[in-house]
Amino acid sequence: MSGQESFSNADTGSKPADPYTAKNKDETPLSTKVDDLAKFIAGCKFGMMTTRIGPTGLMTSRCMALAAQEAGGIDLIFHTNTESGKTDSLATDPSINIAFLNGSGEWASVAGEATVTTDREMIRKYYSRALKAWIGDLGDGKHDGGPEDPRIGVIKVTAKQITYAIVNQNPVGRGIEFVKGVATGDAPNIQFLRDITEDELAEWRKTHE
Repeated sequence: MSGQESFSNADTGSKPADPYTAKNKDETPLSTKVDDLAKFIAGCKFGMMTTRIGPTGLMTSRCMALAAQEAGGIDLIFHTNTESGKTDSLATDPSINIAFLNGSGEWASVAGEATVTTDREMIRKYYSRALKAWIGDLGDGKHDGGPEDPRIGVIKVTAKQITYAIVNQNPVGRGIEFVKGVATGDAPNIQFLRDITEDELAEWRKTHE
């Protein structure tokens, strides 16, 4: 099988088959898209990291605490125990997705490629004492959960494609739009739905590496 398969179950003629997307799609300058994304991700603090399990090809997700953002907010840094299953998965397939969600229904999906590094300078740069609780101190003077513990690594996610949605008005306004949509069948305009393409990300990195 080659190429990208598509699925359609309807013919809506000249009308959009996905009115929500058509109504909320937002085109805005790249700087605004990245700035709003970076602020949203930083506010979430936790994301769901999805990788592929090598032997089976199945997808698995786990909650990860965001350690830092690079390249002006588009590339993501996470701590990891190098002896965990996710590092095995990434060694087989570096493709990765990080998803963020908050209580207002705002969300972001960051698709890209991951690298696992044990570079001590980078680990010291992003080290947090809270890691000791997750990594543990084995009491042997080496595996102590500190910045020199060889089990501590860093996963860097280099973004290749980003899609996100943030609210475009206050809760009252969103509620009115939703109720109107239920009554009329007209999709509510309640979010800025944005894409950041691979070409846009490459353009952004030229001045933010």
